[in-house]
Amino acid sequence: MNEYVTIEERKIGPQFPPYIIAELSANHNGDIKRAIQILEMAKRSGADAIKIQTYTQDTLTINCDKPEFKIKGGLWDGRTLYDLYSEAHMPWEWHKPLFKKANELGITIFSSPFDFTAVDFLEELGAPAYKIASFEAIDLPLIEYVAKTGKPMIISTGMANEEEIREAVETAKNAGCKELVVLHCVSGYPAPAEDYNLATIPDMAARFDVLTGLSDHTIDNTTAITSVALGACLIEKHVTLDREGGGPDDSFSLEEPELTQLCRDSKIAWQALGKVNYQRKKSEEGNMVFRRSLYAVKDIAEGERFTTKNVKSIRPGYGLKPKYLNQIIGCQSLKNIQAGTPISFNFIKSNN
Repeated sequence: MNEYVTIEERKIGPQFPPYIIAELSANHNGDIKRAIQILEMAKRSGADAIKIQTYTQDTLTINCDKPEFKIKGGLWDGRTLYDLYSEAHMPWEWHKPLFKKANELGITIFSSPFDFTAVDFLEELGAPAYKIASFEAIDLPLIEYVAKTGKPMIISTGMANEEEIREAVETAKNAGCKELVVLHCVSGYPAPAEDYNLATIPDMAARFDVLTGLSDHTIDNTTAITSVALGACLIEKHVTLDREGGGPDDSFSLEEPELTQLCRDSKIAWQALGKVNYQRKKSEEGNMVFRRSLYAVKDIAEGERFTTKNVKSIRPGYGLKPKYLNQIIGCQSLKNIQAGTPISFNFIKSNN
């Protein structure tokens, strides 16, 4: 497994804060100004990257209204694939100005190509990385073609079984991919949290020897933030300006406050995960005095024996630890001790 992946100098891996990708997808709703506004929103929210999709309706399907070309159920029920992709695709003439705008904003932009021509086009634009969408995870020729660019790759695994994931990973590596992140994903739109089985993330990392992340289609941030504790070093979420905007993907996408929360809380989750550490933490030091310790709770005369009546374990913590109570009971005091005095070994005459 590569220790980390680098996209435009940002390192991605378990030892770094989660890399957050804001998926613009079809939420431009046919308006480049809206697409630019989403770029600006992603930057304000703290996302590391914005991702678009590079295809046309003709590179994905054909214009056919046979039953198998029509969507049954879900958000896009009754629409033909050609009709949906005609509306959803990102016009190729928008790519260059969007790349330029992202560069001006200081946010990384890259894309999911869906065929060889899209890869060639994105190479001309200087795309810094590539994402293989879940539905294309079985397109091994496409994965091979992308891997040969030598750029970092992200492969999403929605719907793919173990064998298909292994084939995709091996194809990428064999074709020269040196930097790879594989995303656990459920290709439901939206997907219920109970379908996510996040325990798959660490298993995937071990089974395929890859860095892992999450492509999250749930409607809130709980699943994504939880995934960080299981090793997800990259999180991708669809984003929009308005969940009621009427676009193909708007209804299951994050609005700005939610994306801001994801960027903040996923980092907090990563910081909280930390490493194995049994040492006292800096934030605890001031509270040490409030632990229990042994105190004289009655006046004790020189030569008097310590008993459970005159010595108790109480707060604060300036005396001996409570574990020494049985050891000192029955011993004689070497001096007069006033009630409220912390007990130390200097006060105790040994029974020996």
